[in-house]
Amino acid sequence: MNVLREITSEVLQAVIPLAVVVFVLQLIVLSSPIEEVLQFLVGLVFVTLGLIFFLVGIRIGLLPIGESIGNTIPQTRNINLIVFYGFLLGFLVTSAEPDVRVLASQIDIVSGGAIPHHILIYSVALGVGIFVALSLIKIVFGVPLKYFLIIGYIAIFVISTFTPEYFVPISFDAGGVTTGPLTAPFILAMGVGVASVLSGKSASQDSFGFVALASIGPVISVMILGVIYG
Repeated sequence: MNVLREITSEVLQAVIPLAVVVFVLQLIVLSSPIEEVLQFLVGLVFVTLGLIFFLVGIRIGLLPIGESIGNTIPQTRNINLIVFYGFLLGFLVTSAEPDVRVLASQIDIVSGGAIPHHILIYSVALGVGIFVALSLIKIVFGVPLKYFLIIGYIAIFVISTFTPEYFVPISFDAGGVTTGPLTAPFILAMGVGVASVLSGKSASQDSFGFVALASIGPVISVMILGVIYG
């Protein structure tokens, strides 16, 4: 009950100011008909309840299992298995990320179906999966995070020169949506679990940087997709 109460308070603090601003704009600036105002209020109730249940599910289910997986897999001491499961979980969690699906559906509409939404989703998920695997390799071999970030962004700038211009902003948006409410908490929890087993004293340092690397992967993968479609 404490978790439910805490998350409900957080959601209401986030939603109410936005709801008030939109409500005032509808009445004063847009002069929206009463039917649209009522429709907005009904949708607001569903969004608020959905956010509360969604975040409660993440807090009591997703975060603990992510950390548990991160604690268990390294105990096999099989680097190939650790990297494979990191890739697989990164891919699957990103495929289920609501923000990724919203972006893909919007791009599908804007492009008139030229970029199928499932292709974009799997491209983003593939990029995240690969870079989550690289993050685990970073922890296993103790490679500093800055080297991965430097190489990753150099790759982005190089590939962007071959990517059609309209694909570049899509690529960076794809990197942004992977920090959504499903992917980021799970990746962070798994990173903390893996680092606590493999890193010893440097666990607190090595457990961060997962999301930074994971957001690079989709940018690169969607740019490559742009080169293919372009």
